[in-house]
Amino acid sequence: MNINEEIARLRDLLPASWRMSTSIKSKPEQIEPVSSLQILPWQKGTQVNINFRLWRQLPEAQRDMLLLHEISWRQLTKWLQTGPYQGIAAAAFVGGVVEAVQGDVTGIAIAILLGTIGINQILRKAKSSQIQIQADNEALDIAKKRGYGEAEAARALLEAIHAAAKLIGRDTPEFTELIRCQNLRAIAGLSKTSVPETGLNDF
Repeated sequence: MNINEEIARLRDLLPASWRMSTSIKSKPEQIEPVSSLQILPWQKGTQVNINFRLWRQLPEAQRDMLLLHEISWRQLTKWLQTGPYQGIAAAAFVGGVVEAVQGDVTGIAIAILLGTIGINQILRKAKSSQIQIQADNEALDIAKKRGYGEAEAARALLEAIHAAAKLIGRDTPEFTELIRCQNLRAIAGLSKTSVPETGLNDF
């Protein structure tokens, strides 16, 4: 596999908006086939890192779906998206500045506590089953625009989840992966039991 050619192929797979805000880098030292960096408040995009020694062991369809899911997940978990926990963190920051100016030690401590709670909840929600399933569904939608059938793309992502876990030496699926896989089986026509995208609250 030529790394530069594969990166160019993967970039062509992405929607134009993602292509402009995503960089794909080779990172041979990481233990997983693909990973990415959080999109911080002052950033517009993310960096996707790929271990091409592991990456080349996956079929093309699985590689495509892993990449689409990874970027979709990062787009869904941007820090600047509006939400109650972002509001708590922002209010705590502003309150902390005000209390610091006034020299109120108790107020500063409360602001730090509230800020910590808000940030912790943001991070936990980013890893929740609900967000992961939303990322799966968006990845499937993009794959359909790239010529994949929905069932075909769902099977490829389902297989990719298991394959990627094995490549990093993990035989037991995580809870979130079990939920995702059940949902993908339903979409692929391999199961009649689906998982609702809303109502999941494992964070």
